[in-house]
Amino acid sequence: MNEKSWPVLLARYLKEEKRGLLLLLCSVALFFIAGGLYGLEMEMLLYAAFLTLLLCVFVHGRAFLHYAYAHKLRQRTLAGIEGEWNDLPEAETLAQEDYQKMVRVLGERCAAIAAAWESERTDAQEYYTVWVHQIKTPIAVMRLLLQAEDTKENRELLTELFRIEQYVEMVLGYIRLESDTNDLVLRYVPLDGMIRGVIRKFAPQFIRKKIRLHYDGVDLRLLTDEKWFSFILEQAVSNALKYSGEGGSVTIGLSEDERYLFIEDTGIGIASEDLPRVFEKGYTGYNGREDKKATGLGLYLCKQTADKLGLRLRLTSEVRRGTKFIIEISESLEKNKKV
Repeated sequence: MNEKSWPVLLARYLKEEKRGLLLLLCSVALFFIAGGLYGLEMEMLLYAAFLTLLLCVFVHGRAFLHYAYAHKLRQRTLAGIEGEWNDLPEAETLAQEDYQKMVRVLGERCAAIAAAWESERTDAQEYYTVWVHQIKTPIAVMRLLLQAEDTKENRELLTELFRIEQYVEMVLGYIRLESDTNDLVLRYVPLDGMIRGVIRKFAPQFIRKKIRLHYDGVDLRLLTDEKWFSFILEQAVSNALKYSGEGGSVTIGLSEDERYLFIEDTGIGIASEDLPRVFEKGYTGYNGREDKKATGLGLYLCKQTADKLGLRLRLTSEVRRGTKFIIEISESLEKNKKV
């Protein structure tokens, strides 16, 4: 809302009423000229001019107060225009009446478009949610079939199947984050348990790519949602594995002051010009252009999730020396307590 100050309102009023005020001044001037031609006394002319001016101040003063009140009322209506576009102040002129008709027509059309869009969005969310849950069944069956025989080909297929599962989970996370529902369950959760759960999930990938893992355990509890915090960890570890070459390493640990958790890799790193934009939706940067399969959604979803959990994310990186994914957790730590 942009409600104007009294001096600004007065200036606007005088500007809008300049024709009437100019006509008044011309009338007074003609009055003096006519009075002078007929030999009327100057004292009488000044007295008549004073009364005319007094009447003008009174009339325009009331008009200005009404003008200011109407402006304030319109600003209040504007603040809630999405719900009050059909309940506008009473029109005082034909122009105002015409403009209000325009607003009502536009409001009705916008409301119809918004309702149709919301219906389509709800249908799409329901469809993709059902699809995600249905696709998990054939994935589970394929995993069982591939695990029945330990061959090099089956191990490769299991790796690709794991990537499919990650993309499916990403789709489900995207749907949940974009929906209006809130499934956050905040409670104090052991940080070590969440980290080890993610490590177990990605253990085959560490082994396959021969990437060393450095993690000594932590003894802290966080006030967070276990599922969504684990989702952030999974995306961070997945990126560390994805962009680390064979024989590299991934380190998971806490800063010395326990203010943040980090996942650090020895991978290809991120260009300095890409760092400010890595959390933008769909942004893949130089690495994404090299890897045609990159979607630019992983870090975006991490940022959206972190915002919901009240966490702050940041990245530091050097090209060909690795990336450090940082989750600031100091605000979520259980105060003065450890597991």
